[in-house]
Amino acid sequence: MALSVLDLFSIGIGPSSSHTVGPMRAATRFIADLDEAGLFERTARVRVELFGSLALTGKGHGSDKASILGLLGHRPENVDTECADDMVTEVYAQQKMLLDGRHEIAFGPDDLLMHLDKTLPGHPNGMRFTAWDAEGNDMASKDYFSIGGGFVVDHIAVREDRQVGDAVGNQIPYDFSNAVELIKLCDETGLRVGDLVMRRENQFRPESETRAALLKIWQVMQDCVTAGCTSEQFTLPGGLEVPRRAPKLFRELNEQGRTGDPLEATDWVNLYALAVNEENAAGGRMVTAPTNGAAGIIPAVLHYFVKFSPKANDDTIVDFLLTAGAIGILFKTNASISGAEVGCQGEVGSACSMAAGALCEVLGGTPRQVENAAEIGIEHNLGLTCDPISGLVQVPCIERNAIAANKAINAARIALRGDGGHLVSLDAAILTMRTTGADMRSEYKETSTGGLAVNYTLC
Repeated sequence: MALSVLDLFSIGIGPSSSHTVGPMRAATRFIADLDEAGLFERTARVRVELFGSLALTGKGHGSDKASILGLLGHRPENVDTECADDMVTEVYAQQKMLLDGRHEIAFGPDDLLMHLDKTLPGHPNGMRFTAWDAEGNDMASKDYFSIGGGFVVDHIAVREDRQVGDAVGNQIPYDFSNAVELIKLCDETGLRVGDLVMRRENQFRPESETRAALLKIWQVMQDCVTAGCTSEQFTLPGGLEVPRRAPKLFRELNEQGRTGDPLEATDWVNLYALAVNEENAAGGRMVTAPTNGAAGIIPAVLHYFVKFSPKANDDTIVDFLLTAGAIGILFKTNASISGAEVGCQGEVGSACSMAAGALCEVLGGTPRQVENAAEIGIEHNLGLTCDPISGLVQVPCIERNAIAANKAINAARIALRGDGGHLVSLDAAILTMRTTGADMRSEYKETSTGGLAVNYTLC
């Protein structure tokens, strides 16, 4: 089924789209499966099993808590982030829960297992839910996979390999499967990228609904930045005692005012990215864009555009998100946005590419310049590993978003100074990211068993 740009931007809860949002959605899907099979009322106990990366970094990413919250019936977009920990604590204290908030079942520590040395075939982010009746009979068991960005599937399809630029037959008007097709459609219609993508989105819903949804996404991004800049929490949870930097930086930038420093904008971009990712690390409300670990890049670049460009208004903000979403669809369709599958190049690299192309679009870039900016954004993140210390989405994740946001701005500016011509295509760069991820050892793909995750104590 064709993806919508709104699939790439979803309102959720930190700290991880694949390890927090995904398990929560999988749990609610299991409840729906039990309902559909007529087994919900007969369920007396549920077991959750996490495999691979979900187990190895599950504690730091909140996978265990998210699974329980999902079984309670909570969803990432509306769960009360202030009470989430208390709800999980209460379940363990009482050794029971209200499944979907309406049916009491037994649930204790032995009902959530993390298999550190096992994976399910097909994807490193696998999980299994099993339901028993009151007599102890195994009634239903189902496997789910969190494949990045909060997307959850119950089977892994075999990817069909194609040559770069090959058309596969468009399923909906204005659809595209790669950047070659996107540019060709722009050439044939005379439309800019954002306008063409909006026409594509019209196949899913009325334009007014798409516009309203994207502006709501932008509002949540702004709210997240505000929360990160004004938080009174000094250190982030998890045990590393990582200090929040956004509140102090926010005060300093406002106190000093405009200084004439030619790099002043860089400080603001850093602030926006730090604010979002510190909120994410604290389990706050934010937008998956396209993942939680890389959630600060697109908001930081869009805040930069709004603060420093006279072209900023609701129309250009919508164009920015449409263009970013279109580029994200290319990554999601032709490679991966899962750190557990391809490393951080699939998260921060994809977000950097999306932000670069989107900024180029709203600053007046042609479709070929937009594609060039997006290619620069991913090309210089190729090989980026995912090695979070202690399994927490904090170090190096938070600073990495600030660096990538500035890199995206630079990529857009480089592309705007050119004519759109370049040696390496976006399609080739996406393919390279995918094959690089396949070659990458598992230690560097969100397992916290290699890189900074094991070497930081030596410093």
